[in-house]
Amino acid sequence: MRDSAEACWHWLCSSLVGEPGLLWRLIEHYKTPANIFYAKEEELHKRFPKSPKGIAGLCAGRKDWNFEREQESLRRKGITFISCEHPLYPRRLTAIPQKPGGLFVRGGQPEDISPSVAIVGARACSAYGKSAALWFGRELAREGVQIVSGMAAGIDGFGHQGALEGGGKTFGILGGGVDICYPEFHRSLYMRLEREGGLLSEYPPGTRPMRHLFPLRNRLISGLADAVIIIEAKAKSGSLITADLALEQGKDVYALPGRLQDPLSAGCNNLIYQGAGIALSPEQILEEMGITPKSKEQNRKSGKIALEKAEDIVYSCLGLQAKNPEEMSLETGLLPVEILRILTSLELKGYVKEIYKNNYIRVL
Repeated sequence: MRDSAEACWHWLCSSLVGEPGLLWRLIEHYKTPANIFYAKEEELHKRFPKSPKGIAGLCAGRKDWNFEREQESLRRKGITFISCEHPLYPRRLTAIPQKPGGLFVRGGQPEDISPSVAIVGARACSAYGKSAALWFGRELAREGVQIVSGMAAGIDGFGHQGALEGGGKTFGILGGGVDICYPEFHRSLYMRLEREGGLLSEYPPGTRPMRHLFPLRNRLISGLADAVIIIEAKAKSGSLITADLALEQGKDVYALPGRLQDPLSAGCNNLIYQGAGIALSPEQILEEMGITPKSKEQNRKSGKIALEKAEDIVYSCLGLQAKNPEEMSLETGLLPVEILRILTSLELKGYVKEIYKNNYIRVL
């Protein structure tokens, strides 16, 4: 039917980009999107005098709106629209304030029955942050945890990448239309998310990513997660908005601790000071979510530590006698800069310890 409930929700969500407050005030008064669609323009302006631009845009858009054409456009682009009244609408979003009236989806969407964790953080992250995002994303995904993030540069992208390396599902919540890859250099990641996870947005196709849309988007990242991990954030950071939204939504928030003088860790350290959980390891997060890591049991039975090839090479040349990257480079043939990256990863996993500047020992 041309003006079915889903079709009318599609029109309403496409007409009020970035104005969830106005959308729900309209629904509160008119009850259904169909009633809003057929309401007279004069009446809409009279009832909502504080939103003249929003109402004007709504009325202008419906004059040229063609239900069949718009539905066909979604089909051609491989995009599905799911309204908040649809049975497939994510259950986690139903409980958040000003939930989206609908979602535009390319690929799949997070499953209600599977655990979900959001990994977010600085765009201009450090090697420490990159390693941590990959580690948490990979290990959580290996245990069946869905990874949610914003597909942004830096931590977001590495969180997604880690989840894909772990063979799990990961979902990008975009600050524009799902038909637009942003940033463009994430094209390969965008395509993998579409195939192996999903891309979601409350904004209609063709919506260009704009600065004011990203903070609104963040409530969906936290809303679709059971817990949020902040990995590197400056004292004033968009990631902290996500943390605040998560707390308002009743979600657990964890922060990766960092060095006291590191600006990229200032936001995380402050979150911990204010009472956020400390993200020490994926295993810790899993256990606090009530998930027993399969790898922990397997490693205990075999007596082995599961490491990647390069990590195993570096780990094997360490003992109780401290060594620096230059010494390990002579033993392994790896470049010192590569060894330092691997040592950071091993330290995050708890396998090595830096006892003084650039000198490491084996822990396990």
